[in-house]
Amino acid sequence: MVLKLLVGRFVKITEDNMAFWFLFILLLGLATYLMVQHSVAHITRTPVWLLWLVLMTPAFLLSGWTLFYGAKQPPPPGLIIWSIFVCTVLYWMLFQWGRQVPRDTQTEAQPQASELQPTIQPTPEPIVRPIEPIEETLLRNCFPWSVYYVQNIEYRPQSVICRGQLRTKASNAYQQIKTNIEAQFGDRFLLIFQEGLNDKPFFVLVPNVQAAKERNTPRRDQERLTRPGLALLLLVATLLTTTLVGVEIAGVTLPPIWNISSLFTVLSNPNVLFKGLPYALGLMTILGIHELGHYLTARFYKIRSTLPYFIPVPFFLGTFGAFIQMRSPIPNRKALFDISIAGPFAGFIVTLPLLIWGLAHSDIVSLNEKTRLLNPDALNPKYSILLAILSKLALGSQLTAKSALDLHPVAVAGFLGLIVTALNLMPVGQLDGGHIVHAMFGQRTALVIGQIARMLLLLLALVREEFLVWAIILLFMPLIDEPALNDVTELDNQRDVLGLLAMALLIVIILPLPQAIANFLQI
Repeated sequence: MVLKLLVGRFVKITEDNMAFWFLFILLLGLATYLMVQHSVAHITRTPVWLLWLVLMTPAFLLSGWTLFYGAKQPPPPGLIIWSIFVCTVLYWMLFQWGRQVPRDTQTEAQPQASELQPTIQPTPEPIVRPIEPIEETLLRNCFPWSVYYVQNIEYRPQSVICRGQLRTKASNAYQQIKTNIEAQFGDRFLLIFQEGLNDKPFFVLVPNVQAAKERNTPRRDQERLTRPGLALLLLVATLLTTTLVGVEIAGVTLPPIWNISSLFTVLSNPNVLFKGLPYALGLMTILGIHELGHYLTARFYKIRSTLPYFIPVPFFLGTFGAFIQMRSPIPNRKALFDISIAGPFAGFIVTLPLLIWGLAHSDIVSLNEKTRLLNPDALNPKYSILLAILSKLALGSQLTAKSALDLHPVAVAGFLGLIVTALNLMPVGQLDGGHIVHAMFGQRTALVIGQIARMLLLLLALVREEFLVWAIILLFMPLIDEPALNDVTELDNQRDVLGLLAMALLIVIILPLPQAIANFLQI
């Protein structure tokens, strides 16, 4: 009862003053981020922004419900209860997954362990020797003066920085020096080529810890990277959760998830489950093809990566998406670009026919106060340039200026596919779009572009509240992503054109239909 009153109070505040709620979420997000960064950043390898996102998910779901259904329909208390429970468990799992034992604890625990179990020897961490002063001559010999003239060598605790003058093409210099380093030092080091100040790129040698670990790891353990059993389990679980959501999108009212007996009675009818499959299969196909594009391209470049893992949730969309993890460094900006753009383009290619078919089988309703960007029962197609064009293509003269769309479940999946594509193409940090602009313009320019993109979306959210949650997530997402090994060699013209097309696709998805184009399309 108390939770229901609090939710009702939230709806009232949102309805009366959206700007107040925007400011509240912004301050809450900032406080939560600072709390996570201060309390757990030093004891876990899990990214701070990911832990923050999990903690903020209940607030984002509450906001999303209001944007989805309007302020007059409060969300069910079960949604809030389950979101808090699931996110708490997920936060704990992510924290434990990346947890690091403090050095003091490790030092104190070793004598105790040896006293209790003197016959068991712990597996030592692989040690990678840094460059020693006596080896400096060998190092300098790896840099021919006609390729890269070394002027200064800086020794750092975990790296060796070689600064000098580039005398040939960046790609040729990197390949030749990499070959020389491997000939002298084997696989002891990873060679990184980065942009420097005044257009003077520099080389960095860092210990190749991964290679050292692989030498001390049995091949059977190395082959466990893909974990097909885990990928299949998550796939089946996500199919179940998205089917449940699809059943409700199809118009079937399900009992609360905690009412197990009633829920099982309803779901034991195959006809009910079949109604949820169009949405589930459509959405999972889009997300799966998106991640499969990343995975196959990474395999093409011989980068170690996991299979796509889906994230099931028993509410909202039925899933938080899918992801892969790459366990090898990316060799160059060309590979970074290809891997990053393959996902959005592959997902978009699948999204188009599904969305057009779904729109053709959707119903046309009249524009009313419930018409919102995220309301599938009364969606205004003019909220997006691309959506409006596709709607006119699918429905023809039936679509008029006073029409809204009651989306078919497949159209809902296709529309979510557009949103996923646009979100991933945002040129910010570790998103696909951030990697794309990094590969096109370099890391320093990408930082500027990412900051501008965050500010523009924040300003857009002040005018169109549908982008509120999106803007806040990007505001706290780090702008810096890891450089490629050869982060200096620029892309060819064909890839630059593809990158510009990706940014154009982002624009036509998120911007509303201009009135001039609406008059031309007669909608």
